[in-house]
Order: sequence, then structure tokens, then C-alpha cells
Amino acid sequence: MHTNQKVMLRVKGLDKSFPLRKVLENLQFDIKMGDRIGLVGSNGSGKTTLGKLLLGKLSPDAGMIEIADHLKIGYLSQSIEYEVNEFGQIHSYEDKDLYQYTKELGLNKAYDWNPERLRHLSGGEKLKLALSNIWASKPDLLILDEPTNHLDFKGINWLVAEIGRFAGAVFIISHDRHFLDQAITQIVELENSKLSFYNGTYSDYLLEKQKRIESQRHDYNVQQREIERVESQMQQLKSWSDKAHRDSTKNGSGPTKRQNGIKEYHRVKAKKRDSQIKSKMKRLESELTKNRIEKPAEEIKVKFQFDASGKRGKRIIEAKNLAIEFANQVLFKDTQFYINHGERLGLLGDNGCGKTTLIKILLGEEPRYKGEIWKSDSLQIAYLSQDVDDLPADKTALEVLGYTNRDDIYRARTLLANLGLKEQLIIKPIGTLSPGERTRVKLTDILMKEYDVLILDEPTNHLDLPSREQLEKTLSAFTGTIITVSHDYYFLNKLCDRLLVFDGLKVKRVEKKPDEYLNPVKNPETNEEALLLIDNKIAVILGQLSMMDQKDPQYPLLDREFNLLLKQKRELKK
Repeated sequence: MHTNQKVMLRVKGLDKSFPLRKVLENLQFDIKMGDRIGLVGSNGSGKTTLGKLLLGKLSPDAGMIEIADHLKIGYLSQSIEYEVNEFGQIHSYEDKDLYQYTKELGLNKAYDWNPERLRHLSGGEKLKLALSNIWASKPDLLILDEPTNHLDFKGINWLVAEIGRFAGAVFIISHDRHFLDQAITQIVELENSKLSFYNGTYSDYLLEKQKRIESQRHDYNVQQREIERVESQMQQLKSWSDKAHRDSTKNGSGPTKRQNGIKEYHRVKAKKRDSQIKSKMKRLESELTKNRIEKPAEEIKVKFQFDASGKRGKRIIEAKNLAIEFANQVLFKDTQFYINHGERLGLLGDNGCGKTTLIKILLGEEPRYKGEIWKSDSLQIAYLSQDVDDLPADKTALEVLGYTNRDDIYRARTLLANLGLKEQLIIKPIGTLSPGERTRVKLTDILMKEYDVLILDEPTNHLDLPSREQLEKTLSAFTGTIITVSHDYYFLNKLCDRLLVFDGLKVKRVEKKPDEYLNPVKNPETNEEALLLIDNKIAVILGQLSMMDQKDPQYPLLDREFNLLLKQKRELKK
């Protein structure tokens, strides 16, 4: 930030507590003209409280907030009912700016809306009205609390563009990473009642925070080792002091004067040790008071999938004497295999060998098999087929997914982004999407739900290379079982650690990665290099034996090894 920027708002020594919990402690910062600040932190850390304090809706317990003269603040709260009610009161007046903003945000003819219409607004419509109202008020400072909640992509793009054009300062509370990357140039993190400051976008903040955590962890470990060293020294001094105290009270033999002299010597020694301990203790306490390094807090891990605790390693599927044939053509027979929870299995076999039929048996869609197939009672199986034309063409990706809960929508949007579906595509009709883009919508639907098993049939068929990598990363974080059919060996090898192989009318479980199975290393004992290696070893042993007395204890050992090598050579020549 430029030093000559005008300070619009200054925070000094700000404290705020609620019953049993301190939310903010000794906060100090400035908001200057042109600043683009994003406030981040976990739920309940006090972000909204800080926003309300800056606005004057709450009073601090200590400290002060200095606001520049005639400063006009535009505030968007998470609860937007107030703003909508305010809009209802003023919208009868002619305000061209206000209706220009509503029009840009896609609210058609908002100037004609009557009180009845205002009572039946969606969350997105309420938010757009609130934002239009704020912009029309010509503020100097914007304080926006979760401004992208309920907002469609048209609205988000509008907001990013308007913030870009805005001359004043912006203070945004948000969890929307993509929006923060586009809209802000400084991140302020609220954690454990205190603020940390980072220059750059949200992505820059993540990298810098990781560096700071690693540096703090290193410094903490160094300090802990020093504390252990000093405490060990104090323990040794205490041990010596205790001994000196004991010696100073012993009744020894010899003249009384000599005994008293010895006792006095040990008393002085004990006193000196006690003084040394106190001195070291004082120095350690002083150092820790001034420079105590806290252990870095463990990072919170967000799971998209269900918690699979207790299930890992449990058998969930088992086949015994499984067989199936069509029109007298046997696909497979005498098949036995099992699948444990959390495993990643690739299905390998030629076209027409029965991979899709086996999938249908596992899904319960093919009853014409013989033998047994056992599945765990509570098993939830999801299937991604190669067919991507079964989604409603006139609905958007978000409409197809059908989520209404705010957290679910956020998770779905994040997953879609992780799988490489660009934001502008999420609000287009499915009919306009490519097969690869439709595959990503179906994958998101599957990953959002709490399935135990994912069965994927050629999941990378329609995906470009970057999308395949994103899919691999997403699936690697899935905690359940994955069974996949794929001719993309790179994908298979990255994802799968074992196989079900269709071989000789049987399905066999193979404890190898696809690459190990498909490209077996030639056994060195079956080629010329192995024979050459054995001949070299024989020559070395013959040389050692020729120089050695037969009574040498090593002689029979070398003789045995020599005979073993001769036997191996004969076997290889067969």
C-alpha cells in the first residue's frame, strides 16, 4: 500500500468479549483510500463482530475506532432483511442509479415491484437489491459480509467489476476463494482473537501462511529443545544440591571442629547450587515471558466425503463361484474375489470380456448369474456410466444438482471448480455443455453424496489432460472404495493399487498396480544376462577356493555356494 493514502478508518487497541469467550484482543490497523482488504477466519472467530464494531452497530469493551469526517459507509450484513425493508420504503422514489444497478444485476422492472412481490423474494434477489441499494448510496467505504452468498455468477462478476471501479476502500468478509482472488489485494486473518496481515490475493496468502507456519514450527522446536536443556541442567543442579544438603547434616567421625567444617562446606555448596537453580529458572522464565513461541495450531481439514472411521480394511463385497453366460457364451466362471473398504481397484480385460456385466451384477442390475455375490447391508454404491446424455438438457449444472442449503451450494461450486468446470459454464443449460463438462457435473453429484463405493466406467473418456489430473486429485481424497474401468493406463496407475483381471474365463484379484501387471519386469534368471552373472560369480568363487586351505572354516561355505550356482546354471540352460 502507498504511504500517502488517506486513512479513512483507524482501529486502536480494540477488545471485545462475549460471555465466557474473548473474541477480539488489542486489534490495531488502518483502512486507507483504495484498500481492498479481505477478512478471513474460521466460523465463529469474530469476523462479523469486527464488521459491526467498525460500523458502530456494536461497542468495543476497550480501544477506539477513529473515522474520517463525513465518511459514508455502505454495509452489507449476512442478514439482508433490513436492506430489503429499506428498499421497500424508498423504491417508490425516482432513483435512476438504483434501478440501473438492479437492471445490471438481472432484476427486471424492480421499480414496478409491489410490497407483495417484495415479500416473496429469493435469497439471490434480496442480495441483489441490497447491493444495488448500497451502490446507489454512493459510499466511501464498503464493508461487505459474505457478499457472494446466494449470488449467481452474473452477480459475482458484476460485483468484481464494480469493486474494480470503486474509488474508495473495500473491507470484505468472505469464504469465497475465487471471489477473494479477483477482488482483493490484502488478506487480514482473524485467528485466536488476533489479526495477521498478508499482502496479495487469497492464493498468495495461503502460500505465505504455510511458510509462516513452517517457520514457527521450526522456531518452536528449537525453543523446546533449549527449554529441555536448561531444565535438565536444573535437575542436575537440584540433585547435587539435595546431596549437599544431606551431607551438611550428616554426623561423621573425628573431632567436632572438623565435622562442623565439613558440614559448613556442604551448606555453602548447597546454597550455591540453590542460587544457581534460582538464577537459571529466573532467566528461563524471563526469556519465555519476552519471547515465548507458541506451537502452531494444527490446520483444520475439511472433508468433502463421509467420515469412514472404523470401516477401513473391512470386507464389503465378496464373490464365490460366480459365473454368467449369454446365448451359450461363457463370460466368466468359477470366480472368487473380495473387495475391502477403501481399496482402489482397476478392472482389466479385453473388450467383450464381461467388465460391464460384472459392474451390473455389483449394482444389482443383472440377476442372471450363478454362484454368490455378497455385499455389506449398508453399502451405498454410486455408478458413473459412459452415458452423459441422461441429464436434463434445459437445466443448469447447479439446478441439476438441486442444492438449496448454502454450505452444500458452496461445496458443489468448489468441487465443480476443482474438477475444472469453469464458472461461466455452471449457469449454462446442460444441453450446451460438452460431454466432458457433463461428466464433471455427474462426478460432482456423486462426490457430494455419502457413498461407500464409486464405480467409474471410463471416467476420463471426455476429459482433457488438465481435467484428468484434477480428477485424479479429487478421487485420491475420496475415503471410500473405487472400482474403475479405464483404458487410460496412466490414470489407472495413478489411482489404483490393485486389480480385478479378466483372464481365461475367470476374474482374479491381483495385488499389483496396473503398471506392474501390464509391464512385468523380465526375470533376470531367464536371460543371457543372468547366465553371465552366474558365470562371473563362479569364477570369483573358484579363484577364492584355489587360494584357500580345505581346513579353512570358510572353505565348505564357499564350496556349497559354488555347487548352488552350478545347479542354477543347469536350470537356466534347460
